[in-house]
Amino acid sequence: MQCRHCGGSDFAPFLDLGMAPPSNSYLKAEDLSGEEKRYPLVIRTCTACWLTQTEDFADREEFFSGDYAYFSSFSKTWLDHAKAYVTDMRARFGLTEASLVAEIAANDGYLLQYVQALGIPCYGVEPTHGTAEAARARGIDIVEDFFGRDLAARLAAEGRQADLIAANNVLAHVPDINDFVAGFAGLLKPAGVATFEFPHVLEMVRGNQFDTAYHEHYSYLSLLAVERIFAENGLTVFDVGVTPHHGGSLRVYACRADHRAHAVTPAVAAMLATEREAGLEGAAFYAGFQASAEAARDAFRVFLVEARGAGLKVAAYGAAAKGNTLLNFAGATARDIAFVVDRNPAKQGRFMPGSQIPIVGEDRLLLEQPDRVVILPWNIETEIRTQLSYIRDWGGQFVTAIPMLAIRK
Repeated sequence: MQCRHCGGSDFAPFLDLGMAPPSNSYLKAEDLSGEEKRYPLVIRTCTACWLTQTEDFADREEFFSGDYAYFSSFSKTWLDHAKAYVTDMRARFGLTEASLVAEIAANDGYLLQYVQALGIPCYGVEPTHGTAEAARARGIDIVEDFFGRDLAARLAAEGRQADLIAANNVLAHVPDINDFVAGFAGLLKPAGVATFEFPHVLEMVRGNQFDTAYHEHYSYLSLLAVERIFAENGLTVFDVGVTPHHGGSLRVYACRADHRAHAVTPAVAAMLATEREAGLEGAAFYAGFQASAEAARDAFRVFLVEARGAGLKVAAYGAAAKGNTLLNFAGATARDIAFVVDRNPAKQGRFMPGSQIPIVGEDRLLLEQPDRVVILPWNIETEIRTQLSYIRDWGGQFVTAIPMLAIRK
């Protein structure tokens, strides 16, 4: 194993979740009798550049296929965040009808729809066909391809350099992080800005968010690592902020290093200092995560066994990738959890990878009235508990497993 950024070969252990199927490879009924593909889900931290990363066993096309089923627009919380982002960026950077905005990993157009509504020209880059088609249905121009140096050069040659490039929850999803970041330096206008949002590895450890680990997440990021990666690939970090999304994320602002059109704010040094004080440049910070993950897994297993022994019906909500990590690490099956509810029609009628639990529509909750509903995407727990508040009418309770087991009315 070599570090995907610096090429180093010395790693500190971080997390080993055993063998797991790709978390967004939802099964059809005809797949249930076959043998699922499983890969080791092992994560280590490079002690040279402190980039935490998976050990790779499959190509990216295995995880980002044409029937990729993650659609961003099914969470109101995330849509509200995207709309606020567009409003803030327009005000901060003076975006007008003469500007050009691009989004890398545009998904189903969840964000660019708000750019388009303001009359600001925009386009997206999205490699997965189903989500690209959903964005096109909104009238958004989509380049259906994986992003990197070559695509950026081609788009720049076509006159599509951008004033603002958004990259939400994609920096962790790229196997060649140097090629990916270098593409932004090539696609930005001289005074352009690129923003990147990604879950913060500091909060991942603090919150015992081990289910954030899955094969599509090639990297688990800190500002310490990101600043180094950007500097070596033509970008300068000039600001950083935090958001509560996905358990605690960073929003990093970057500009072209050859122009440095934006002054570096004190927030950058402050965040780097926070990470250093927390120990992110030392192996000890990463060493205890395995035991914390196993403790949460074991508590969840006990809950499932005790619920079954008591004759309780358990369902789950949200066929999320993080939920698949939890279910497979815990060894849960349809004997433990009767079904998983999800609002995304692309997932309904399929089965969770590994656990093979059926995915159904929300009407099934009202029909079967389960005693416990496990919220798998705990990062939007408040939204889900509000949406499903009616389960209390029959005495139902909500369950979360991260950071440790909790049962709430």
